[in-house]
Amino acid sequence: MKALVLAGGSGTRLRPFSYSMPKQLIPIANTPVLVHVLNAVRELGVTEVGVIVGNRGPEIEAVLGDGARFGVRITYIPQDAPRGLAHTVSIARGFLGDDDFVMYLGDNMLPDGVTEIAEEFTRQRPAAQVVVHKVPDPRSFGVAELGPDGEVLRLVEKPWQPRSDMALIGVYFFTAAIHQAVAAISPSSRGELEITDAVQWLVTSGADVRASLYDGYWKDTGRVEDVLECNSHLLDGLTPRVDGQVDADSVLVGRVVIEAGARIVRSRVEGPAIIGAGTVLQDSQVGPHTSIGRDCTVTDSRLEGSIALDEASVTGVRGLRNSLIGRAASVGTTGPGTGHHCLVVGDHTRVEVAA
Repeated sequence: MKALVLAGGSGTRLRPFSYSMPKQLIPIANTPVLVHVLNAVRELGVTEVGVIVGNRGPEIEAVLGDGARFGVRITYIPQDAPRGLAHTVSIARGFLGDDDFVMYLGDNMLPDGVTEIAEEFTRQRPAAQVVVHKVPDPRSFGVAELGPDGEVLRLVEKPWQPRSDMALIGVYFFTAAIHQAVAAISPSSRGELEITDAVQWLVTSGADVRASLYDGYWKDTGRVEDVLECNSHLLDGLTPRVDGQVDADSVLVGRVVIEAGARIVRSRVEGPAIIGAGTVLQDSQVGPHTSIGRDCTVTDSRLEGSIALDEASVTGVRGLRNSLIGRAASVGTTGPGTGHHCLVVGDHTRVEVAA
């Protein structure tokens, strides 16, 4: 089996961050989303990975390289514009050949893994196997209507009156039969080749198309609030580790990771939390569900439920909560205040708030 990882999306919902970095490189628990995806693919035993990239391809390649450090071999496949998920299958045909493959959206997090679903696909080898997740409001998703044995009877994209609560999420398993389906469909009303149309073509043609329920944690990290929520979830599974320096006047409570080269000075860190390599935390408090990246400085501040990306600095802010601070961004103070802030600060930006 091969893997096709889709990392060409522009990430309009994650602006201002997606102006300066691909949305798939936003860190969750100090690890880019795409790296989480590659690790999930590797858990399936897949080592040949095609990565679909758009105009931010060089930035993605700079982070992932040839894939060797993740135990995979990466082939980069450029897409000139977002033309639909089925279009990515078409342009990847040379890489995929006639092999079975898993298609994985590069901004989706399924930390509980899909190993059992992959094994089921390998045993039964239907033409296609979609992964579904029960959602309270399916109207924003592709929805699968299923038969009694898990067979797909119909796929409907964003139905106004859903007949099922089984939403398609960002993982699909395909045999080579999908290529005929992709070649047979036409662009949708939004001008894209939809993977739901291709899978529906298989259903209509009488092919065996099945659905598997993923009942673990799932998050599409397309919005800031989703990134923060997913970060909190992953931090809950931390294994405590201290590789940096913690002075005698500092306190670590609970699941805390202090990476190599980080220094904790007269500060308190309450987990789950990660302090990145080279970061200096001084006279500050870091509360639960906080990730601080590499080479940051946090001075005389209190943070909780937040993410600070690499080289960010926070000074004199006494109650920063549920915030996302961009790379090399700087947050300071203008004077006394309530100290309760929900900030979204883009890369290389200076922001002043009430303390």
